[in-house]
Amino acid sequence: MTQALVSAEEPVIKLEKRDGVAIVTVNRPKNLNAINAQVMTELGRVFSDLEAATDVFGIILTGAGDKAFIAGADIAAMANLAPDAAREWGRGGQALLAGIERLPKPVIAAVNGYALGGGLEIAMACDFIVAAPEAKMGQPEVLLGVIPGFGGTQRLARLVGKAKAKQLCMTGEQITAQEGHRLGLVAEVVPRAELVARSEAILRKIHENGPVAVRLVKDVINHGVNMDLDSGCLLELDAFALCFSTQDQKEGMRAFLEKRKPRFVGR
Repeated sequence: MTQALVSAEEPVIKLEKRDGVAIVTVNRPKNLNAINAQVMTELGRVFSDLEAATDVFGIILTGAGDKAFIAGADIAAMANLAPDAAREWGRGGQALLAGIERLPKPVIAAVNGYALGGGLEIAMACDFIVAAPEAKMGQPEVLLGVIPGFGGTQRLARLVGKAKAKQLCMTGEQITAQEGHRLGLVAEVVPRAELVARSEAILRKIHENGPVAVRLVKDVINHGVNMDLDSGCLLELDAFALCFSTQDQKEGMRAFLEKRKPRFVGR
């Protein structure tokens, strides 16, 4: 089913559910799905609802049309911001992206076209990116006299390394999906016609695994990447041990020994 979250005429966010997978589409194709305050508010609302939804185990985020995932922020809405207002805009964006990043369910960014500025920042807050060959990515904010404000400098550096992140953020250059894959920014490149289907297939593969273990993998990687190696390994060790208090661990190992598929319960 498809649900309009703003109005029947022109919803800025569309939500479709397919047997446990939620497909969230930013729907401003005439504006290349640019982010404005309404998009931010509705994205926050839908992700909050999906976190609580018992009928959803995974989420795909994509953009409407054949040109853009999200081609950045709505510059007309930003051009005359005073510094205090700009700080609040950035603070709101960072809070939204942190919420997506911390969501206990897997989130895939299906990047079907331009993912620039805030669009790439949103994609990087998802668990990973599956991109069409035509996709272009970048942080072009310096071309407008500003820098990324939704965490782009920080997430990009953690994904592609400090030197490449500096180059991309200082030059404003765009890279292809193939280059993003080579750098580790993109997990897979697939034909655009298969983008959502492939993302959905990945989520269903993840869903076959122990839900507690999947949540812990996400949590340990998200937190451990900011730690030194010894601290990160200790974090992993604590989570590994915690798994052995769960029904899923007992069922998973028993099923392996009995040569059958496990029946996980998420506890």
